Amino acid sequence: MTPTDPLYLGVLILTGFFTGIVSGMLGIGGGFIMSPVQYWLLQETGLQHDIAIRIAFGTTLFVVLLNAINVAHIYHQKNAVLWKQATIIGVFGSIFSFAGAALASYLPASTLSKIFGIVVLIGAIRTYLTPAVTEKNYISSNSFSYVFSGIVIGFFSGLLGLGGGVIGIPIMLIFLHLDLRKAIGTSAAVIIFTSFSGSVGYIINGWGKAGLPPYSVGYVNLLNWILLAFPAFFAAKNGAKIAHLMNPEHLKHFFIIIMLYIGLQMTGIIDLILY
Repeated sequence: MTPTDPLYLGVLILTGFFTGIVSGMLGIGGGFIMSPVQYWLLQETGLQHDIAIRIAFGTTLFVVLLNAINVAHIYHQKNAVLWKQATIIGVFGSIFSFAGAALASYLPASTLSKIFGIVVLIGAIRTYLTPAVTEKNYISSNSFSYVFSGIVIGFFSGLLGLGGGVIGIPIMLIFLHLDLRKAIGTSAAVIIFTSFSGSVGYIINGWGKAGLPPYSVGYVNLLNWILLAFPAFFAAKNGAKIAHLMNPEHLKHFFIIIMLYIGLQMTGIIDLILY
């Protein structure tokens, strides 16, 4: 397979569209969907595994940046973004997202893949154990909790090519006491910070590296970005509309099912079960 193969192009376009729907529904960047798909496709083109996973993560973060701006705007119009909290988390998150991207440039693909899967699975379990609609009528006022949340969300965002929603939404539900819709909207705002910083980190750390595919700027591939970003951008608005019509518990379980599948796939557990 080559990057100009119709199957390669078609899979990325469909992935972008699906990611946009999910991003709009769940306030996530969609990195946990786009990164594995790109990683598998890039390997099929014959690209070396370590380079393939870094390009998958770096390109995904660049796509996520556009998704996050779009989704945050949509949720802001519905008064579901806590901008003060998002800014605190985002500023610290952006610093550690850059650091995570730098570390990812030195870790092997097998290690990154397994860490990615484990983080997603932990997020799925914790989200399952947390009610989508909380009965608590307060939001955490502890400044340290927002700073710490930013550090955790940002580091894993940069390290694993995640915008931060898969990690951020469980943190906002469990530790910051946000209800699900405000967690979704605020997460999208945070992702603007973390995805921008992480993207820059992957571009700088991949600049001039040997073995990169055509149309790459560091570890960001512009061809993949176009094929993913534009379908995702136009689909996100529909996803947000669906989210505001759904029962929050149903929305939460949809989120969890996707997370479980991706987590099991990236850790290799599904392959062990099937083969």
